[in-house]
Amino acid sequence: MSRSPRDQKDATKPCIWMQAGVVRKKDCQREYQCLVCPYDRALRRAAAEGRVDHWKDRLRELPRAKRPCVHSMKGEMEFKTCPEDYHCFKCGFDHYFEALYRVSATVNPVEFLEVKGFSLPHGYYLHQGHTWIKLEEDATVRIGLDDFILRVLGPLDRIEAPLTGERLTRDHPQIALLRGESGARALSPVSGVVTEINPLLRESGLQSSMGPYTWGWIARVRCDRLREDLGSFLLGAEATQFLEGESEALFSRIEDCQGHLAADGGELAPDLCGNLPDLDWSDLARTFLRS
Repeated sequence: MSRSPRDQKDATKPCIWMQAGVVRKKDCQREYQCLVCPYDRALRRAAAEGRVDHWKDRLRELPRAKRPCVHSMKGEMEFKTCPEDYHCFKCGFDHYFEALYRVSATVNPVEFLEVKGFSLPHGYYLHQGHTWIKLEEDATVRIGLDDFILRVLGPLDRIEAPLTGERLTRDHPQIALLRGESGARALSPVSGVVTEINPLLRESGLQSSMGPYTWGWIARVRCDRLREDLGSFLLGAEATQFLEGESEALFSRIEDCQGHLAADGGELAPDLCGNLPDLDWSDLARTFLRS
């Protein structure tokens, strides 16, 4: 399967509603994150009121052989037909694509904020319990742990979350982090049903080399009230300010135990507790996971 069929020199990204023929001209300004797009929200409302066709309904008028997959419409792959009448959550190919291609594709293109030596990618929503969400299709998100908590508590021997079909409840401690004989629980950033889990984390745990924002994702979740919940997440300047405060609190704890510490020019090296055994892993977990 070939990726990125669009000419990279062409900066325009036609809106899904435009591609379906509902509107004549509209470029996407939000990297196809329709869930947070006011334009998409307004058109969905208009479609619900019967004032315009929904883009899915308009495409369903096409012969099956000419109905484009959503991933094709977003320029993520060459043309492919939709086999599930635009019910992506039922589509085996969509699950396969998300698990293998989208995750690997984010490794290089994602731009990162650097905050006190910790990384946070643009477009990721940060929960104060140091988990994140990345918006996907149809109120589905991918969730994981952020770079800060992995550097503080990792590497982790195993991560356990509710299995496919089970429920997560926002701000409930349902994600188990295990290292040696120590264990802690991270808060779920959203409420919803788990649609897929990352099997690697149960088998080999989460190592720093995996990347917490790419191969280190924990689960995909179909959310109940995602639009309403998004307002409580941290993004951009708010996320930066939060991580700066967390970093100051962390370095204060380190200096209380070790005196002034300079690691790699002032940045925190991976495996904090492994390198500084005087620090209490469980205490750090309780403090920063807020569980």
